[in-house]
Amino acid sequence: MHPTAAVIIFDVQFMTNPKPMPEEIEVMIVEDDAAVRDGLKFLINGSEGFRCIAACASAEDALLEIISHQPQVVLMDINLPGMNGIECVVGIKNIHPEIQVMMLTIFDNSDEIFKSLTAGATGYLLKKTPPAKLLEAITELVKGGSPMSGEIARKVVQTFSKPAKRQFPESTLTPREEEILSYLSKGYLYKEIAAELFINIETVRTHIRKIYQKLQVRTRTEALLLCMKQ
Repeated sequence: MHPTAAVIIFDVQFMTNPKPMPEEIEVMIVEDDAAVRDGLKFLINGSEGFRCIAACASAEDALLEIISHQPQVVLMDINLPGMNGIECVVGIKNIHPEIQVMMLTIFDNSDEIFKSLTAGATGYLLKKTPPAKLLEAITELVKGGSPMSGEIARKVVQTFSKPAKRQFPESTLTPREEEILSYLSKGYLYKEIAAELFINIETVRTHIRKIYQKLQVRTRTEALLLCMKQ
């Protein structure tokens, strides 16, 4: 059995299920490795508040399934036979723009990250992400967040933290907004930002709405992409 699948299957039997949600989050898996695919399916169906409605071995199969199934979240591998995962993201967004796609891959290079986010992915996790963190990331994605693995967030923040390349006027964002944007670029969840800054989560949401308005973006992903491009 693939080691990643073994970790997923082992850990899910001992982890504490996330808090119940009003409705199940419907997930589609796109992964060509059968062991990893089955492990992810086992994790999702074995966790309260989540349901796997389709598991595909190729991008082509996923695009066919997406017509009849409309998951809230798609977990997408990049290195797929035939059409790759990034191309599949573009196809999914053309069919159902509202579906949230999270890359789940071994690739951590900046080029793949940038291409994935540009294609329309709203999250980017590495396959070594612990099962509990993966479920938390799926939930955060549905709530409007853009979860990223620590290594991925560091690559984004490395670009973000180069002042010479940033072209935003100094007066665009307040110091607090700059601070919150920095936490977003590191992959922090809203509740984690609130805890770090000793403010409530609604205050965080208010600051983030103002950041999006000032940068003329709609999501965390767009804000981070804007920073990466500057």
